[in-house]
Amino acid sequence: MQVTREACADAFRQVTGRPLVQLPQMAGMADTEVFFDALALNAEELAHTGNSQNLLADYTQALASAFEARADLLTKKGRLLPGAREALIAVGRLPGVTQTVLTGSIKPNAVAKLRAFGLEDLVDVSIGGYGSEPYPKGALLQVARARAAEARGVTFGEGNCVYIGDSPRDVEAAKIGGVRSIAVASGRATHAELAASGAGKVLGDLADTERTDQLVLQVRDADEETEPFQGCPVRTDAEARAFQRAHEVVLLPRVAQPGQRDVQPARPEPG
Repeated sequence: MQVTREACADAFRQVTGRPLVQLPQMAGMADTEVFFDALALNAEELAHTGNSQNLLADYTQALASAFEARADLLTKKGRLLPGAREALIAVGRLPGVTQTVLTGSIKPNAVAKLRAFGLEDLVDVSIGGYGSEPYPKGALLQVARARAAEARGVTFGEGNCVYIGDSPRDVEAAKIGGVRSIAVASGRATHAELAASGAGKVLGDLADTERTDQLVLQVRDADEETEPFQGCPVRTDAEARAFQRAHEVVLLPRVAQPGQRDVQPARPEPG
């Protein structure tokens, strides 16, 4: 997204005093990862000063300020993917649904994106996972589940969650985090690339709300007697979480049938 790139370049210059000439790969990466890659590409000597963590803290603050200054450009230069809002609303109507966010963006910027496109009220941002946290995305999946469990008093099992993203890195994060994955070919990765990365399902887009709804229900109702969810572990519990991407923000609806057996979530380990 152009606004994100501009804010990133602005914050990088403020913190390092160097222009961001070479933009690192950003798809599927956290803002913290982008910063360290940018250092290596544009200010390598600063990456080895032993001060990189302090630079990161300054960069995170500068990035939030740079993004806030461009908030009015989000709807002008950004776009909401077709069907994203409708999919969130539809999944939100399923019994026991809680929706939150897992994204590589730092929390203030993720919330700003949601607010700009009228999605903030459809998710609980307090239990999400964000790019400013010291976890790789796979571990961040576990962090978000643990937060949701504490906030809702409902436990979450690895095999009962599905991560919907738009890059091979997202699919890999799902594998590391022990959850099922659905990929949406709405980013740079093609349908074939997403399928080759091991995604359980691949959608062309989110425009078919009914189809998205069906996939969430399919995962929720999976058990050991039914056909496995295309390469992902199947458990007997009828809970599911689906992650859906709205422009650069990944949305995670969790489906939990009231009265059914809970599964203890895996606790994240730092690093």
